[in-house]
Amino acid sequence: MPEVLVPDTSVLVDGRITELVRSGQFAGAKVLVPLAALAELEAQANRGQETGFAGLDELANLQKLAKDGTVSVQFVGVRPSADEIERAKSGAIDARIRDAAVEHKALYVTSDRVSAHAAAAQGVRHHYVRPIVQENPDLTGLKLWAFFDAMTMSVHLKADCVPMVKRGRPGEVVYEAKGTKEMQHSELRAIVRECIEHCKRDYNSFIEMEKHGCTVLQVGPMRITIAQPPFSDGLELTAVRPIAKKHIADYELTEDILSRLEGHSRGVFIAGPPGSGKSTFAAAVADHLHGLKRVVKTMEQPRDLQVPKEVTQYGALDRDMKWTGDVILLVRPDNVVYDEVRTTEDFRVFGDMRLAGVGLLGVTHANRAIDAVQRLIGRVDLGMIPQVVDTVLFIDAGRIGQVLELEFTVKVPEGMVMEDLARPVVVVKDVLENKPVYELYTYGEQIVVMPLENAKAAKDPSNQLAERELSRVLRKNVQGRMEVTVRGGKATVMVDESEVPMLIGKGGRTVQMLERKLGIRLDIKALAEKPRANREDDRYQGGWDGGRDAGPRSSGPRGAAGVPRVRVKRASTNIFVLVDGAKAGQVYRVEAEGAVIGEATASNQGRLRFKSDSPEGLALDAAERSGLQITATVS
Repeated sequence: MPEVLVPDTSVLVDGRITELVRSGQFAGAKVLVPLAALAELEAQANRGQETGFAGLDELANLQKLAKDGTVSVQFVGVRPSADEIERAKSGAIDARIRDAAVEHKALYVTSDRVSAHAAAAQGVRHHYVRPIVQENPDLTGLKLWAFFDAMTMSVHLKADCVPMVKRGRPGEVVYEAKGTKEMQHSELRAIVRECIEHCKRDYNSFIEMEKHGCTVLQVGPMRITIAQPPFSDGLELTAVRPIAKKHIADYELTEDILSRLEGHSRGVFIAGPPGSGKSTFAAAVADHLHGLKRVVKTMEQPRDLQVPKEVTQYGALDRDMKWTGDVILLVRPDNVVYDEVRTTEDFRVFGDMRLAGVGLLGVTHANRAIDAVQRLIGRVDLGMIPQVVDTVLFIDAGRIGQVLELEFTVKVPEGMVMEDLARPVVVVKDVLENKPVYELYTYGEQIVVMPLENAKAAKDPSNQLAERELSRVLRKNVQGRMEVTVRGGKATVMVDESEVPMLIGKGGRTVQMLERKLGIRLDIKALAEKPRANREDDRYQGGWDGGRDAGPRSSGPRGAAGVPRVRVKRASTNIFVLVDGAKAGQVYRVEAEGAVIGEATASNQGRLRFKSDSPEGLALDAAERSGLQITATVS
């Protein structure tokens, strides 16, 4: 008498039920498909999950076999509620399917180990289809494998497009068409379904991720990404595989670099652009560390490093690498390879594990070696960066192009000249050339990554960045126009003449406070403007209302050669020294026959102003009334 079979969703997704029928093991069987299984597969397909489509395709194949008379197919039971479908992961649907097998006295067929154990515990007659366990799984039977040859790195298939492949090695890659015929949607759908089925059957393959419109598989050495609407504009499959397995000896590393990789308490970044050979190098390092009798683990998402089977590969536990890091600390590895460090959370997990004392080797995308360091800024405190990552290896075309070493110190940054500007600095050295190449430090409220060649050439702390930051801070104290120039560790601030006293403050208190806050010396000057006229009578016009003297008085005969002639002018609250040919913004020292009276900045009209009741103003007034020769020289 033919067997009555009740399959669950697992054997429908992996295509094993039709395989069992065709093999003759259950020839002529009557297949009862619970509506609960159909509803779950339909819900998965509606969510854009490839497993749902694969299961529905398997049901369609069963219907074809039924038309041929090979089997009979019948749908039984009632459709589950939406709540039961939502609770499918907790086993609600599987329980409904087992109940259907009991009700119809049928053989429950499953390839899910948990469902098989649950059936045994319940006393349900069942048939467990075990996964295929092979040391080296044979992938040549897959339609997808036909697109690969010995030099093919990746295959790119899209519906209604000509298949494309990448061939070559890192640094020598060619992107070319594979044939001339466009791939039909149905043909690509068959390849996708075959990959899903193989992934479910093979012990060494698994579904890494399944989201709405995107599925990631690991099929043997291949990482397969499947995209479809609404995530993509069409059905697409991309398969990537390593074409060569390298050993650490192939890279011809120096003893210094090798010792960094072998260190128990090192934080190393392997950086490079996509396809440069970063993961290949990381796998070679993991293999080398395992050969040194080390306990080596990997953190990957997806898990595609080609490492020895003794090296356990961990994914994201409960979709969060933080939990994976916590578990790894419990198993106490000697070294951990983190592939890939991309998101802010990845960098934070990497930093936490490094500070816990784990020897870490992280893989990250970067177009330059220094870019890998800059990705840590804002995610790790500046002073902690060398504790988290002390070495950066930049991979270019499968070879090590640059090695950077990070050290923390307190010094005056390159380009600054004042000793009181010393601050914490991260010095980045090029190990192969044995010289510093970058400095990282805080300037104002920003972190500067300064190439040392630029700093030495310009002798400027941070060029335009410093000037913009100073302008932003000083704008709180200046209402009018302002120009800021930074040179040699000193900033020259040019403002309207009327704002100079306010910016300096009483007794210089305001400018001293700003210097302490900004960490740089400030030189306050009046803004230079185009002179109104060159005629002497125009320069000194302007109606000195309230003045006690009708006009400017000469301080005596013209001074010695090179000393500008000066005159004194009084107003109600000020006393002015008028200097012929004075340049606005220049600071002049005023003397009375060799005795210094004081310093003042020339205005646009060539005037040096002193308060009448200030010590300088009183001394100037007394000297002028006494007929002493008054001179003004550039300070």
